[in-house]
Amino acid sequence: MKKTGAEIVLECLVREGVEVIFGYPGGAIMPVHDAMLRYPIHHVLTRHEQGAAFAADGYARASGKVGVAIATSGPGATNLVTGIATAMLDSSPIVCFTGQVPAHLLGGDAFQETDVTGITLPITKHNYLVTRAEDLAQVIQEAFFIARSGRPGPVLIDICKNAQLDEVEFEYPEDISLPGYRPPSHADPAHLEEAVKLIAEAKRPVILAGHGVQMSGATAQLREFSEKTQTPVGMTLLGLGSLPASHPFSLGMMGMHGNAYCNQAIQNSDLLLAFGMRFDDRVTANLRTYAPRARKIHIEIDPSEVHKNVKVDVALIGDLKTILNDIAPLLDPGDHEEWLEQISEWREESEARDILSWPSEEKLHSAHVVQDFWQHTGGDAIVTTGVGQHQMWAAQYYNFDQPYRLITSGGAGTMGFGLPSAIGAWFAHPDKEIWTIDGDGSFQMSLPELATAVQEGANVKILILNNNFLGMVRQWQEFFFDKRYAATPLTGPDFMKLAEAYGVPAKRVSERKDVAAAIEFARNTPGPVVIEYLVEEEDSVYPMVAAGADLDDMIRRPITKQKTAPAD
Repeated sequence: MKKTGAEIVLECLVREGVEVIFGYPGGAIMPVHDAMLRYPIHHVLTRHEQGAAFAADGYARASGKVGVAIATSGPGATNLVTGIATAMLDSSPIVCFTGQVPAHLLGGDAFQETDVTGITLPITKHNYLVTRAEDLAQVIQEAFFIARSGRPGPVLIDICKNAQLDEVEFEYPEDISLPGYRPPSHADPAHLEEAVKLIAEAKRPVILAGHGVQMSGATAQLREFSEKTQTPVGMTLLGLGSLPASHPFSLGMMGMHGNAYCNQAIQNSDLLLAFGMRFDDRVTANLRTYAPRARKIHIEIDPSEVHKNVKVDVALIGDLKTILNDIAPLLDPGDHEEWLEQISEWREESEARDILSWPSEEKLHSAHVVQDFWQHTGGDAIVTTGVGQHQMWAAQYYNFDQPYRLITSGGAGTMGFGLPSAIGAWFAHPDKEIWTIDGDGSFQMSLPELATAVQEGANVKILILNNNFLGMVRQWQEFFFDKRYAATPLTGPDFMKLAEAYGVPAKRVSERKDVAAAIEFARNTPGPVVIEYLVEEEDSVYPMVAAGADLDDMIRRPITKQKTAPAD
């Protein structure tokens, strides 16, 4: 049967199980949008192409499926770039379609022509330029396979307009043949034996659980490993929820703004077991002094990540879930009570410093807002965030007991990610409670997506921690630049009037006694809701590992409350 290239695109998407696409139309992609009217795929009109990429990313992380974004050529395509880079650094499976000028005009600087495949080459797992309609079916099938397999990531398909309009015979490929692309599954048995030996010898082991634990569906295997070997688990930002926060072996988040006792455990360990993580600089701090007495085992599906930042003793290359299933029968039960008791002492000292041990005051602290929010949602919400102080407070004080509940930009640290990714998550799970925790600065980078939420009736709730600053940059300026607040004081709109303009119910809160009522108002109101919390302006995220410092050399909140900033 003959179909146009645009129809082939939609036919392939249906066969890939795609039900929703996030995007923005334009001349070079118009044939695909026209064909979409004849297929059972819902198009979500975001208010900016960057929002489309973020929404596709949020959908992918929440659903475990491939997210899809679509844009026109030129500025439409380049507006996707930040979202593509965000997905690449966080290994999020998305496929982005962009329109392109007709093939015979390529290289001629035609209207809205941009070399988007060249631009995105470093930030995609793979990309394609399609100049012929007959190539589309094979390309799309390959793109979805590449995006979701191995270490997932973004794939871009740039389609010339003539390839969308031309009519050719359509035949969906039965097989995928990608010579040279074979993601590993099982680790080398000899290396497994080496790892088992190191695990048996360890007295002070720590598991480092990264994003790969949840991406591989290995949370049950992680818990079994931890409990059998009595090994505590620290988590990266994107690994939160891999082991329940309430589990006695959970050390919470590691790294620059991680729990002090987690960082202390890592630095004093004699064996680190890195599960699906890449030893990012925010996790390791000073590499020269990182876990100096620890042997290291790295389980990772991407061989390029092994030995890249931290040299390890044993590398187990393959799918994490598969490898943990393979190694489980080889392990003897562990006994590390003395080590766990030491960590408990560090934990008690950290809790004495925590702001939650302070009584509520006249000023509203962000940590108290997030803690109250966690309690009133029962910890069951899917939470997205922007990037900044609010992101770290969300990670620290919303105790993630379940996987797939935190959706945030880790590697790229992309402001503006919160609201559009929440919209994407809602399309993945319209039956679940979806919130975004955002800062006043980060929210303003994507606030037009309120219109998208209203148009789609998306039941997403927006919690804004408004401190009238670009808070994380201000914190660095306070600690390291003698409080020279250059370009960080932030004058924002009246968020209540802004919400009203979009037809969104909203409330403003300035005292802790009103925090819970506002949360319940949002929960009981259908559709999008904005809650603004006027929080302490010059509060800081503790602990903090300064750039170049050792992982356990942290700026920490004083045990005794005082008005001045960090004591040690």
